[in-house]
Amino acid sequence: MTDDVAAARAAAEEKSAFSHPPVDPDATAAYGDDPDHVIDFWTPRGGSGSAPVVVVLHGGAWRAPYDRRHISPFAAFLAHRGFAVASVEYRRGAAGADGGDPVAGRWPDTFDDVAAALDALPALIREHLPAGDPRRVVLTGHSAGGHLALWAAARHVLPAGSPWRTGAPAPLRGVVALAPVADLEVADKLGVCGGAIRELLGGDDHFAERRPHADPALLLPTGIATTLVQGRADIEVPHAVAESYADAAAKAGEVVGVTLLPDVGHFPLIDPAADACAVVAEEIAQLAW
Repeated sequence: MTDDVAAARAAAEEKSAFSHPPVDPDATAAYGDDPDHVIDFWTPRGGSGSAPVVVVLHGGAWRAPYDRRHISPFAAFLAHRGFAVASVEYRRGAAGADGGDPVAGRWPDTFDDVAAALDALPALIREHLPAGDPRRVVLTGHSAGGHLALWAAARHVLPAGSPWRTGAPAPLRGVVALAPVADLEVADKLGVCGGAIRELLGGDDHFAERRPHADPALLLPTGIATTLVQGRADIEVPHAVAESYADAAAKAGEVVGVTLLPDVGHFPLIDPAADACAVVAEEIAQLAW
Protein backbone atom coordinates (compact mmCIF):
# COMPACT_ATOMS: atom_id res chain seq x y z
CA MET A 1 0.00 0.00 0.00
CA THR A 2 1.39 3.40 -0.96
CA ASP A 3 1.70 6.18 1.58
CA ASP A 4 -1.02 8.18 -0.17
CA VAL A 5 -3.45 5.26 -0.07
CA ALA A 6 -2.67 4.59 3.59
CA ALA A 7 -3.17 8.24 4.47
CA ALA A 8 -6.48 8.37 2.59
CA ARG A 9 -7.75 5.29 4.38
CA ALA A 10 -6.67 6.66 7.75
CA ALA A 11 -8.49 9.92 7.03
CA ALA A 12 -11.66 8.05 6.08
CA GLU A 13 -11.49 5.98 9.26
CA GLU A 14 -11.02 9.08 11.40
CA LYS A 15 -13.93 10.81 9.67
CA SER A 16 -16.20 7.84 10.37
CA ALA A 17 -15.20 7.61 14.02
CA PHE A 18 -15.84 11.32 14.58
CA SER A 19 -19.08 11.37 12.58
CA HIS A 20 -21.19 10.08 15.48
CA PRO A 21 -22.84 12.74 17.62
CA PRO A 22 -21.83 12.76 21.28
CA VAL A 23 -24.03 10.62 23.51
CA ASP A 24 -25.15 12.11 26.80
CA PRO A 25 -24.36 9.97 29.84
CA ASP A 26 -26.93 8.80 32.36
CA ALA A 27 -25.05 10.54 35.18
CA THR A 28 -21.95 12.62 35.79
CA ALA A 29 -20.00 12.95 39.03
CA ALA A 30 -16.99 14.97 40.16
CA TYR A 31 -13.86 13.42 41.62
CA GLY A 32 -12.14 16.76 42.32
CA ASP A 33 -12.45 20.53 42.14
CA ASP A 34 -11.27 21.25 38.57
CA PRO A 35 -13.87 21.42 35.76
CA ASP A 36 -12.09 18.46 34.14
CA HIS A 37 -12.39 16.35 37.29
CA VAL A 38 -15.52 14.52 36.17
CA ILE A 39 -16.59 11.01 35.25
CA ASP A 40 -19.55 10.17 33.00
CA PHE A 41 -21.59 7.04 33.69
CA TRP A 42 -23.74 4.87 31.43
CA THR A 43 -25.95 2.16 32.87
CA PRO A 44 -25.99 -1.20 31.09
CA ARG A 45 -28.79 -1.72 28.61
CA GLY A 46 -30.70 -4.98 28.92
CA GLY A 47 -29.99 -7.86 31.21
CA SER A 48 -30.56 -7.99 34.94
CA GLY A 49 -28.41 -8.02 38.02
CA SER A 50 -25.03 -6.38 38.35
CA ALA A 51 -22.82 -5.86 35.31
CA PRO A 52 -19.06 -5.56 34.85
CA VAL A 53 -17.75 -2.00 34.82
CA VAL A 54 -15.64 -0.74 31.93
CA VAL A 55 -13.57 2.33 32.80
CA VAL A 56 -12.73 4.33 29.67
CA LEU A 57 -9.81 6.74 29.25
CA HIS A 58 -10.07 8.75 26.04
CA GLY A 59 -7.21 9.58 23.73
CA GLY A 60 -6.29 12.65 21.74
CA ALA A 61 -2.53 12.96 22.32
CA TRP A 62 -3.15 14.31 25.83
CA ARG A 63 -4.16 17.61 24.17
CA ALA A 64 -6.97 19.91 25.27
CA PRO A 65 -9.06 19.94 22.06
CA TYR A 66 -9.86 16.24 22.55
CA ASP A 67 -12.09 15.55 25.52
CA ARG A 68 -14.24 12.64 26.62
CA ARG A 69 -17.18 13.60 24.40
CA HIS A 70 -15.50 12.21 21.30
CA ILE A 71 -15.42 8.74 22.86
CA SER A 72 -18.97 8.88 24.25
CA PRO A 73 -20.42 6.94 21.27
CA PHE A 74 -17.97 4.15 22.10
CA ALA A 75 -19.00 4.29 25.76
CA ALA A 76 -22.66 4.06 24.77
CA PHE A 77 -21.83 1.15 22.44
CA LEU A 78 -20.36 -0.73 25.39
CA ALA A 79 -23.42 0.04 27.51
CA HIS A 80 -25.60 -1.50 24.81
CA ARG A 81 -23.38 -4.57 25.03
CA GLY A 82 -24.40 -4.98 28.65
CA PHE A 83 -21.52 -3.23 30.40
CA ALA A 84 -21.74 -0.48 32.98
CA VAL A 85 -19.42 2.28 31.77
CA ALA A 86 -17.44 5.04 33.47
CA SER A 87 -15.66 7.53 31.17
CA VAL A 88 -12.99 9.60 32.89
CA GLU A 89 -12.04 13.17 32.06
CA TYR A 90 -8.62 14.52 33.02
CA ARG A 91 -6.56 17.65 32.45
CA ARG A 92 -4.79 17.77 29.11
CA GLY A 93 -2.25 20.20 27.71
CA ALA A 94 -2.97 23.91 27.46
CA ALA A 95 -3.84 25.69 24.24
CA GLY A 96 -0.84 26.69 22.15
CA ALA A 97 0.59 30.16 22.61
CA ASP A 98 -0.22 32.73 19.92
CA GLY A 99 -2.44 30.32 18.05
CA GLY A 100 0.16 27.55 17.94
CA ASP A 101 -0.50 23.86 18.40
CA PRO A 102 -1.84 22.80 21.80
CA VAL A 103 0.62 21.25 24.22
CA ALA A 104 0.37 17.56 25.03
CA GLY A 105 -0.44 16.85 28.65
CA ARG A 106 0.48 18.58 31.89
CA TRP A 107 3.09 17.38 34.32
CA PRO A 108 2.16 16.27 36.90
CA ASP A 109 -1.52 17.21 36.55
CA THR A 110 -2.53 14.63 33.94
CA PHE A 111 -1.13 11.81 36.05
CA ASP A 112 -2.53 13.33 39.27
CA ASP A 113 -5.99 13.29 37.73
CA VAL A 114 -5.95 9.73 36.43
CA ALA A 115 -4.69 8.47 39.79
CA ALA A 116 -7.32 10.47 41.70
CA ALA A 117 -10.13 9.33 39.39
CA LEU A 118 -9.24 5.65 39.72
CA ASP A 119 -8.97 6.00 43.50
CA ALA A 120 -12.40 7.66 43.70
CA LEU A 121 -14.15 5.26 41.32
CA PRO A 122 -15.25 2.47 43.69
CA ALA A 123 -17.29 4.87 45.82
CA LEU A 124 -18.62 6.75 42.79
CA ILE A 125 -19.68 3.50 41.12
CA ARG A 126 -21.67 2.50 44.18
CA GLU A 127 -23.36 5.91 44.26
CA HIS A 128 -23.94 6.70 40.60
CA LEU A 129 -23.80 3.33 38.84
CA PRO A 130 -25.71 0.91 41.07
CA ALA A 131 -26.03 -1.61 38.25
CA GLY A 132 -22.24 -1.85 38.06
CA ASP A 133 -20.21 -4.35 40.01
CA PRO A 134 -17.08 -2.66 41.45
CA ARG A 135 -15.55 -6.12 41.93
CA ARG A 136 -15.49 -6.68 38.15
CA VAL A 137 -13.71 -3.72 36.59
CA VAL A 138 -11.87 -3.65 33.29
CA LEU A 139 -9.81 -0.62 32.35
CA THR A 140 -9.61 0.42 28.72
CA GLY A 141 -8.25 3.39 26.85
CA HIS A 142 -7.53 4.45 23.30
CA SER A 143 -4.21 5.82 22.03
CA ALA A 144 -3.00 8.32 24.66
CA GLY A 145 -5.79 6.95 26.84
CA GLY A 146 -4.33 3.47 26.30
CA HIS A 147 -1.05 4.76 27.70
CA LEU A 148 -2.87 6.12 30.74
CA ALA A 149 -4.77 2.86 31.23
CA LEU A 150 -1.56 0.81 31.25
CA TRP A 151 0.06 3.35 33.56
CA ALA A 152 -2.89 3.38 35.98
CA ALA A 153 -2.75 -0.40 36.23
CA ALA A 154 0.97 -0.25 37.07
CA ARG A 155 0.97 2.27 39.91
CA HIS A 156 1.97 -0.40 42.43
CA VAL A 157 5.28 -0.89 40.57
CA LEU A 158 6.14 2.80 40.22
CA PRO A 159 9.52 3.79 41.67
CA ALA A 160 9.69 4.16 45.43
CA GLY A 161 8.78 7.68 46.42
CA SER A 162 6.52 8.30 43.42
CA PRO A 163 3.47 10.32 44.53
CA TRP A 164 1.20 7.99 42.56
CA ARG A 165 2.57 4.70 43.87
CA THR A 166 0.08 2.40 45.58
CA GLY A 167 0.80 -0.34 48.06
CA ALA A 168 -1.05 -3.02 46.11
CA PRO A 169 -2.27 -3.72 42.58
CA ALA A 170 -5.46 -2.00 41.49
CA PRO A 171 -8.57 -4.19 41.92
CA LEU A 172 -8.98 -4.82 38.19
CA ARG A 173 -10.09 -7.83 36.22
CA GLY A 174 -7.78 -6.61 33.50
CA VAL A 175 -6.73 -3.97 31.01
CA VAL A 176 -7.63 -3.77 27.33
CA ALA A 177 -5.45 -1.08 25.78
CA LEU A 178 -6.47 0.08 22.29
CA ALA A 179 -3.66 1.23 19.98
CA PRO A 180 -1.87 2.39 23.12
CA VAL A 181 1.18 4.62 23.33
CA ALA A 182 2.57 1.78 25.40
CA ASP A 183 6.31 2.39 25.09
CA LEU A 184 7.21 6.06 25.33
CA GLU A 185 10.77 5.64 24.09
CA VAL A 186 9.78 3.73 20.94
CA ALA A 187 6.83 6.05 20.30
CA ASP A 188 9.10 9.07 20.64
CA LYS A 189 11.59 7.64 18.15
CA LEU A 190 8.75 6.99 15.70
CA GLY A 191 7.44 10.56 16.04
CA VAL A 192 4.05 9.45 17.35
CA CYS A 193 1.61 12.34 17.86
CA GLY A 194 4.05 14.93 16.57
CA GLY A 195 6.29 15.44 19.58
CA ALA A 196 3.57 14.82 22.13
CA ILE A 197 5.60 12.23 24.04
CA ARG A 198 8.23 14.68 25.19
CA GLU A 199 5.68 17.40 25.83
CA LEU A 200 3.76 15.04 28.13
CA LEU A 201 6.85 14.66 30.31
CA GLY A 202 7.65 18.37 30.32
CA GLY A 203 10.10 18.64 27.44
CA ASP A 204 13.53 17.37 26.50
CA ASP A 205 15.14 18.39 29.79
CA HIS A 206 12.85 16.08 31.79
CA PHE A 207 12.29 13.18 29.42
CA ALA A 208 14.90 10.79 30.82
CA GLU A 209 14.29 11.52 34.51
CA ARG A 210 10.50 11.27 34.28
CA ARG A 211 10.21 8.24 32.01
CA PRO A 212 10.55 5.75 34.90
CA HIS A 213 7.47 7.37 36.46
CA ALA A 214 5.39 7.50 33.28
CA ASP A 215 6.39 4.84 30.75
CA PRO A 216 4.32 1.64 30.95
CA ALA A 217 7.10 -0.31 29.25
CA LEU A 218 9.28 0.33 32.32
CA LEU A 219 6.54 -0.61 34.79
CA LEU A 220 6.48 -4.37 34.46
CA PRO A 221 5.39 -6.93 35.44
CA THR A 222 2.05 -5.73 36.78
CA GLY A 223 0.44 -9.08 37.55
CA ILE A 224 -2.78 -7.79 35.95
CA ALA A 225 -4.24 -9.50 32.88
CA THR A 226 -3.51 -7.22 29.92
CA THR A 227 -4.47 -7.31 26.27
CA LEU A 228 -3.42 -4.87 23.58
CA VAL A 229 -5.70 -4.45 20.55
CA GLN A 230 -4.01 -2.89 17.57
CA GLY A 231 -4.70 -2.34 13.89
CA ARG A 232 -1.94 -3.53 11.60
CA ALA A 233 -2.62 -0.57 9.30
CA ASP A 234 -2.38 2.02 12.08
CA ILE A 235 -0.17 4.90 10.95
CA GLU A 236 -0.94 7.08 13.98
CA VAL A 237 0.47 4.69 16.59
CA PRO A 238 2.24 1.94 14.63
CA HIS A 239 1.91 -1.59 15.96
CA ALA A 240 5.65 -1.61 16.66
CA VAL A 241 4.84 0.37 19.81
CA ALA A 242 2.48 -2.29 21.15
CA GLU A 243 4.87 -5.07 20.17
CA SER A 244 7.72 -3.37 22.02
CA TYR A 245 5.60 -3.25 25.18
CA ALA A 246 4.68 -6.91 24.80
CA ASP A 247 8.36 -7.79 24.36
CA ALA A 248 9.25 -5.82 27.50
CA ALA A 249 6.53 -7.66 29.40
CA ALA A 250 7.86 -11.02 28.24
CA LYS A 251 11.36 -10.12 29.39
CA ALA A 252 9.86 -9.23 32.77
CA GLY A 253 8.22 -12.66 32.95
CA GLU A 254 4.69 -11.58 32.04
CA VAL A 255 2.54 -12.64 29.10
CA VAL A 256 0.60 -9.80 27.48
CA GLY A 257 -1.96 -10.59 24.81
CA VAL A 258 -1.68 -8.75 21.51
CA THR A 259 -4.58 -8.83 19.06
CA LEU A 260 -3.51 -7.46 15.68
CA LEU A 261 -6.38 -6.69 13.32
CA PRO A 262 -5.59 -6.81 9.59
CA ASP A 263 -6.60 -3.88 7.38
CA VAL A 264 -7.55 -1.80 10.44
CA GLY A 265 -6.10 1.59 11.33
CA HIS A 266 -6.19 3.73 14.44
CA PHE A 267 -9.79 4.86 14.82
CA PRO A 268 -12.01 1.85 14.00
CA LEU A 269 -11.27 0.47 17.48
CA ILE A 270 -13.58 3.13 18.98
CA ASP A 271 -15.95 3.51 16.02
CA PRO A 272 -19.32 1.85 16.71
CA ALA A 273 -19.85 1.57 12.95
CA ALA A 274 -16.70 -0.53 12.49
CA ASP A 275 -16.34 -4.27 12.93
CA ALA A 276 -13.19 -3.67 14.98
CA CYS A 277 -15.27 -2.09 17.72
CA ALA A 278 -17.15 -5.35 18.22
CA VAL A 279 -13.81 -7.15 18.51
CA VAL A 280 -12.84 -4.73 21.26
CA ALA A 281 -16.07 -5.46 23.13
CA GLU A 282 -15.34 -9.20 22.92
CA GLU A 283 -11.83 -8.72 24.27
CA ILE A 284 -13.25 -6.77 27.21
CA ALA A 285 -15.90 -9.42 27.80
CA GLN A 286 -13.27 -12.17 27.99
CA LEU A 287 -11.74 -10.41 31.00
CA ALA A 288 -14.90 -9.05 32.58
CA TRP A 289 -17.48 -11.82 32.64
